[in-house]
Amino acid sequence: MDKNENSDTQILKNNRIGIMGGTFDPVHYGHLFIAQTALSRLNLNKVLFIPAKIPPHKRKNIITDADKRVHMLNLAIESNPKFETSTIEIDRQKTSYTIDTVRELYQHHDEGTQFYFVMGSDAFKYIETWKEYKELFKIIEFIVMTRQILKNGSLDEKIKVLTKEHDAKIIKIEIPFLDISSTIIRKRVKEGEPIKYLLPESVEKYVFDKKLYID
Repeated sequence: MDKNENSDTQILKNNRIGIMGGTFDPVHYGHLFIAQTALSRLNLNKVLFIPAKIPPHKRKNIITDADKRVHMLNLAIESNPKFETSTIEIDRQKTSYTIDTVRELYQHHDEGTQFYFVMGSDAFKYIETWKEYKELFKIIEFIVMTRQILKNGSLDEKIKVLTKEHDAKIIKIEIPFLDISSTIIRKRVKEGEPIKYLLPESVEKYVFDKKLYID
């Protein structure tokens, strides 16, 4: 085995990948900022954005077609070589459960790969309602982003309890407050309000070209 092969093998065995799930309807600067923060703070090799096909908590909501959401993601991340879009949940053609996605990701990556699930503290509050959440704690580490403006007492306590009871590996990262959400963007489009500087310009253009969120 030559020197280059040894080097490549070492890289594979230390592959650290962050994953971000959601509908991304549309993707915005808040998503991108969280992903970049996780990438930098934990020295990740890359971050996978995984748009959901049918999120279990949004089954009754009207969600933009998957191909359009994927296209917006690709537009948003095209300038960052460490960001990638994965259609693993969309290709599954059924309700998206994180446990199924993580298991499938491990099946298709080198055994030395470590995945980190990146999420906001608002979503993490409901982690115990997720399918097989105890099993999730065994196979993936969680990166919980919390806004600096908020008091973190309850979050700290929750992390402490889950770590003790389930041996969960949870990393808390404080980030600046960014009051941006997909819901706000959709509402502003529908009401004729500007969305510039809330999301990448290429995504903004796509939203208006395709007349998304008007109805």
